[in-house]
This record gives sequence, structure tokens and C-alpha cells, in this order.
Amino acid sequence: MSVTTVLIIDDEEASRSLIRQYLQAHPEMDVLGECENGIEAVKAINEMKPDLVFLDVQMPGLNGLEVLQEIAHIPMIIFTTAFDRFAIKAFEMNAVDYLLKPYTRQRFDLSVSRIRQRTDQHALYTLAANIPLQQGNYPPRIFVETPGRLKSLDVQDILYLKAEKDYTRIHVAGQSYLGSQGISILEKRLDPQRFLRVHRSFIVNIYHVKEVYRDISKTFLVMNDGTEIVVARSYLESLKKLIY
Repeated sequence: MSVTTVLIIDDEEASRSLIRQYLQAHPEMDVLGECENGIEAVKAINEMKPDLVFLDVQMPGLNGLEVLQEIAHIPMIIFTTAFDRFAIKAFEMNAVDYLLKPYTRQRFDLSVSRIRQRTDQHALYTLAANIPLQQGNYPPRIFVETPGRLKSLDVQDILYLKAEKDYTRIHVAGQSYLGSQGISILEKRLDPQRFLRVHRSFIVNIYHVKEVYRDISKTFLVMNDGTEIVVARSYLESLKKLIY
């Protein structure tokens, strides 16, 4: 059974104690620590890098929604709050669940089961991502995480990839997905005949590049969806090899 590291964030000691009590029935959950305000929460999340955070919404310093806007490490989130008006916003931010206080042990256990399901899916993704590739053998499809499931993407449909801290945002037409690995790792698993690194933060699918133009001292790519991406000087030589 894989271990899920947990951080409990709530300004009420009784609420933190209840979560700890309920977690005792789930030995796969390893509690790293607790925080009682939003400022402590940001620091702890970035330093401890927990897999899961139980996060209160109404807190001093920063509220729960503001905490998510400040963190660099992106864990799974279960919101815990006495206010139901934040529910829609929470799920817009890809929360795994929303526990409305006071909640029962049965309702808490349901949230944990959802975490276990997502963790199992993530393990499947990690296994697939680490299968050794023979030289020149690149996967035609990849799996990306969405709430509650893994979605299969045709690699040809990827427009570009953008680094987001330790993760990578994968863009397809009209939608994007947050990959669980860094952009340099994904670069090694993508066909260099199709995908070109043009910036430390960007990899583009050259089959979806509409045009290239220069503006004073900078070079830009225009993708088929209209996105403009600047080409870093250190990557210009790779682009020039495609110009005839």
C-alpha cells in the first residue's frame, strides 16, 4: 500500500484534531504537520511538498483560495469549511472534494477513498511514464490526469507544452492539462522530429506552428490556435535548421 503524505491546515484546533482522529483509520495517510493560518500554509506546502492537503477556506493571513494562488508545489486538495458558498470556486480549482462542516466520519472516509482512487491512477501514470523507450520509439499517446480519471491524448494533437514550476501544462486545441512531470523529462519522451524546444519553458509541436516572425530583436512563433511564443536566443539554431 503506497503512503500518501498529508498536511492539515485549519485555524481551529478542534477541526485539526478531528481530521487527525479520522485519519487514524487510514494508516496509508502520513501526517507531516499542521498549520493554523494561510501564511504558514504556503511556506509549509512548498517546503514539505505533501501529496494531500486538508485546507480550510476561512483563515487569517490568507484564505484557502488565496493559498492555492501562492504555492509552487501543487498537492491534491480537500477543502474543509463551514461555508458552502465556496464550493463552486473550489471545484473550479480542481479540488478533490469539499467537506462541509460539521461532517461525519462516513463522509470523511468517502473523501479519503477518492484520494486513494486518484493515487492509484497516478501510480498507473507514473508506471507508464517510466517504461524504458528504445531509441526512436516514442509513444503515440500519453495519459494525463483529470479529476477522477486519466485521459488519453493523441500526441499529434498537442500544440505546445509550457513549464509550470515542477510540472508541465500540456496544451491541445481549446483545453490544457497539468502533467505531473517537469518539461525536461517530457522532452526526452517526445519525438524530436515533431517537437522542438524553443525556450526553457516551451516545447512546440512544429506541425502546429502557423508562422514565424521577428519583432525588433525577438523571434516569435504563432501557433494554430493563435498563441504567440517567443523563441529564446539559445534555441534559435534549432529553429534555423528548419528554415529552407
